[in-house]
Amino acid sequence: MAAVKAQPRYDWNDIVYFLAVARQKNLARAAKALKVDHTTVGRRIRELERSLGASLFKRSRTGFTLTETGLRLLQHAEGMENQANALTEAVGAGGDAGGAVRIATMEGMGSLYLTTCFGAFRRQYPGIQIELITDTRTLDLTRREAEVFVSFNRPVGRRLSTRKIGEFRVSLYAAEAYFADRPRPTSARDLDEHDFIDFIDEYIHVRENRWLSDIFRPAHVGFRSTSLIAQYVSASSGQGIAMLPSFVAAHNPALIPVLPELSTVRDVWLSVHEDLVHIARIKAVAGFLEKRLAADRGFLLGETAPRG
Repeated sequence: MAAVKAQPRYDWNDIVYFLAVARQKNLARAAKALKVDHTTVGRRIRELERSLGASLFKRSRTGFTLTETGLRLLQHAEGMENQANALTEAVGAGGDAGGAVRIATMEGMGSLYLTTCFGAFRRQYPGIQIELITDTRTLDLTRREAEVFVSFNRPVGRRLSTRKIGEFRVSLYAAEAYFADRPRPTSARDLDEHDFIDFIDEYIHVRENRWLSDIFRPAHVGFRSTSLIAQYVSASSGQGIAMLPSFVAAHNPALIPVLPELSTVRDVWLSVHEDLVHIARIKAVAGFLEKRLAADRGFLLGETAPRG
């Protein structure tokens, strides 16, 4: 009779430590989240790896990143966590959602809109820590570079749960100071005489960021940047006319609309990997963002003032 291969034995409690390190990328932060000593976290991770006979993390001076085996285990571990949460809810003992949620989005959306919403989120969900990544490239949710992705385009990827959660308007703005020594344009033809601020073409990785070209191809561009915040600062200091989302221009009352009929609208998409959609903290973040963008629809389309 063929020998039965023994299955690896491990302590289920070690999965909690594995999840904490996978999310925090650092022993000290994981230990703080679990309210234990960092040496305990390190020991439990080493014990889990020994029990499974596999390396789950790549260690470096910058922290812990998941190996391919670790990524596979993460899917099952989060499934176990989800089932444990469901069991708790089923017997009526559920508490508040908790843990860290990593959100990835474009710089302007993240820094100048979403960040203004996180105070209200924190009051509603004090146990959830938000980690915001602002990046010009599309992050890979399947590799857990982020858990929630807010984008201007609909991402393409395996097993992604994606839905449109809002829209925002992008229009021309300039500071009063810019018009101190030149006339304000009264038609699109007049724009050829003005200086513009724009992105650097070869660094635009998402077609939806090419919003200026939707309405106008300027003859004179005095400043280009990969940073929407840099463009906003440049326009605010009177260096030229910039194409800015309404939620960006709203931060400076000195920025005035230029030919407001020349505008374009972009969609806002929210994406989560299918393995994560039922996890309590992910559901809390996704639900909050969807409701907040719906409530701010008029503001994001430049039709109303920001909410107080």
